[in-house]
Amino acid sequence: MPKLVKTLFTSFLAFALLLTGIPLSGAIAASEIEDLVIDLNVPQVTREVTDNKLDLNALHVYEDGRFMMASEDLKWKSSNKNVASVSKDGKVRLSGHNGKTFISVSDGSYSDRISIQFKGNQEKIVIEKEEGVRYDLIGNAIKHMSMEEKVGQMLMPDFRTWKGQNVTVMNNEIANLVKDYHLGGVILFRENTVTADQTTKLVSAYQDAAEKYGLLISIDQEGGIVTRLQTGTDMPGNMALGATRSEETAEKVGKAIGAELNALGINMNFGPVLDVNNNPDNPVIGVRSFGENPELVGKLGNAYIKGLHEAGTAATAKHFPGHGDTAVDSHIGLSEVPHDIERLKKVELYPFQQAMDAGIDAIMTAHVTFPKIDDTKAISKKDGTEIAVPATLSHKVLTGLMRQDMGFKGVIVTDAMNMGAISEHFGPVDAAIRAVKAGADILLMPVGIEAVANGLYDAVNTGDISEDRLEQSVERVLTLKLNRSIVKAEVEKSLDEKVANARQVVGSPQHKAIQKEAAEKSITLVKNDAVLPLNVTPEDKIVVIGGSGFSINLLAAAVQKHHPGAVYINASGPLNAVQLAQVQDAKYIIAGTYTSSVGGRAQDAGQMVMTRQLIETGVPVIAVGARNPYDVMSYTDVDAYLVQYGFRPASFEAAANTIFGKNNPTGKLPVTIYNHDGSVLYGFDHGLGY
Repeated sequence: MPKLVKTLFTSFLAFALLLTGIPLSGAIAASEIEDLVIDLNVPQVTREVTDNKLDLNALHVYEDGRFMMASEDLKWKSSNKNVASVSKDGKVRLSGHNGKTFISVSDGSYSDRISIQFKGNQEKIVIEKEEGVRYDLIGNAIKHMSMEEKVGQMLMPDFRTWKGQNVTVMNNEIANLVKDYHLGGVILFRENTVTADQTTKLVSAYQDAAEKYGLLISIDQEGGIVTRLQTGTDMPGNMALGATRSEETAEKVGKAIGAELNALGINMNFGPVLDVNNNPDNPVIGVRSFGENPELVGKLGNAYIKGLHEAGTAATAKHFPGHGDTAVDSHIGLSEVPHDIERLKKVELYPFQQAMDAGIDAIMTAHVTFPKIDDTKAISKKDGTEIAVPATLSHKVLTGLMRQDMGFKGVIVTDAMNMGAISEHFGPVDAAIRAVKAGADILLMPVGIEAVANGLYDAVNTGDISEDRLEQSVERVLTLKLNRSIVKAEVEKSLDEKVANARQVVGSPQHKAIQKEAAEKSITLVKNDAVLPLNVTPEDKIVVIGGSGFSINLLAAAVQKHHPGAVYINASGPLNAVQLAQVQDAKYIIAGTYTSSVGGRAQDAGQMVMTRQLIETGVPVIAVGARNPYDVMSYTDVDAYLVQYGFRPASFEAAANTIFGKNNPTGKLPVTIYNHDGSVLYGFDHGLGY
């Protein structure tokens, strides 16, 4: 198209859009268009055909290197509708007939096409991309970026609070930081996500603040104990899914979580946890893991990832190379995994390799040392001692092991850089520089965005970090954004449309049904001395006892739905004479215990002493482990013991349903429960039914 004609056309388009009131994203956006490209033609972009459906996006490419979702004024066409049809918004549906078709798109000035072939006899769908320099969108974008813009794509801060107040609406100061430092993403927390309406508006405002490229809006919505949204469906966590042994359930849970995030505009989940929890003393992973068996973790992890991807949400496996066999919380200090590479490949690394092979978008690092992989030492800025370099800052782990040995091509994101294991020993700027040199693509929650950004600029200007190194990361970040359609649109949906969609999806009846199904399938009946299911009359006294601070009041409420006269005693320590007197005439006692640490389940810990006191009354005691499954090791003489792996209402209701025979328990232990002397009390895969 001649330059003069192109200029006249795009000027007219800009004028027409202004007349219709449709906003233009970016400065005089329409007048800078140079091309129209189908995103799947970009060499780095991959996309699955799911249920014979494939989504394509049309991207306008601009003179300054940016690319944006093209406006609605497009014409999509299939050259052979017997093979596949295409909707007006680029959604392709294959018919199942053999043959080849070209899917094309045009804006009246530019056009592009892609070939799709269905080979029914091989049950194979072949996509042939167009080739040529016009499809190097990512390289072209990087070529036009300043060094500061490249650094910005690698930064992902949090804005939980601002001047002491929770950030629930955008303010000018944060919007300016997004612009001034060209941020590539932000992470949200529970402080930021109160309601569906409010969260949708906040996320939309973040995207409005970004200048050229869509922001990665991330969150730790694992399910279970790590659930950041205050709104929506509280899915059971990974160990609950491990107990179900069901890939189908894990996929459904992942898809529901992904759909709710997607509806809110949150496009990246920091889940699933793929740590193999083979250390019962682990203070930070525990029920966040699918279990102690690498194959189980890998299988259910990939199912969960598939669900997230089906919902259009980016998935992140964590914490590489494995945080499961540790006994120190990396939020506080450095922990070590002492195993050699052969053991790591069989256990810790196995689920991550499975996720890489299945196309995981991103992997998060662990602030844990692995001396058999990297024995490099550094001097701690905290106390001047010599310390080992953790995986997050290790070139041998991130580049040598993950990139070269395991073949990972996606995005490497650090765990939070403000955690004690990093910030105290290395300092914010030095840690950021070390992480980039090690091979990290995104620095999560750097301490002091201005100081870290300027520190990285200085490192590039002095040659300590090459600009080529930045560009490798930016290419991976932009690839992720294109793969998950995280691209600014020329014509955005209205805020009202976004909010209406979020209201419909978040906390929907369908998702609540999945939550209930997962919770009920997870309940594991570990011990039952002919007590369960309970058979009671309305006159029978049932006492539920446990600390409200541990959410055991929710167990009482769930029990009262079956037995309205059940009495709740709020206690989490040794019982006094008055409390013991209250339970003497009970027909059954239901004791809820909740522990998250070794100390919590020690023989002399308050909840453990309390439960043993109840057993000594002679009244049959049913204990419910509300979080970690190991509690029974300190009250082995209990009459019955169930595990629910989490403290959300759905799990308490599922436990109560099981106690009263409304749910037949099918869960199997995803971990081994040991006695205090180290012998096995209940093995992996143990679980009773009715």
